[in-house]
Amino acid sequence: MVGGRARAGSSKDADAKAAIIADFKSCIGELKCLASERLVRQGISMTQLHVMHLLERHGELPMSRLADLLDASLSNATGVIDRLEERGYVERVRVSSDRRIVLVRITPIGLALLDEVEALRSEVFQRVLGRLETGRLLDLASAMADLREAIIAVVSDPTVTAHHTHDHHGRD
Repeated sequence: MVGGRARAGSSKDADAKAAIIADFKSCIGELKCLASERLVRQGISMTQLHVMHLLERHGELPMSRLADLLDASLSNATGVIDRLEERGYVERVRVSSDRRIVLVRITPIGLALLDEVEALRSEVFQRVLGRLETGRLLDLASAMADLREAIIAVVSDPTVTAHHTHDHHGRD
């Protein structure tokens, strides 16, 4: 009987986890679409946005590492960087001690674009959260804090990071 309850509980847990994952993916998808529609009108692709986010997160990167993070050939990554550089969102710099090494870094114009995207997302979140009652907001705040702690614990776990790289391969 105890074993039966454990299975039923784990089945309910599995169902709840599946529902949460589906809802989370749907929410993220909606936000990506919202951001991408505005960016497409500005001539920015999701790959280009992803590159700028990578540079914001990691700082300046060699072209070869950027290509690896994008899971793209060096020539494809170079084409993406060419287009971003033409618009002033990124810049290439050569390492003075070894001129063969080219680093790519985001510019203040690129950072301003990322700030615009983040402001749009924050505005949407404010409007969404404004639709919830105070009790639900407090429940959500508590659940989000728990989720953040769980994410940090899992991502910090060396057994997880040993099996998965953090390169996301253009899914951002």
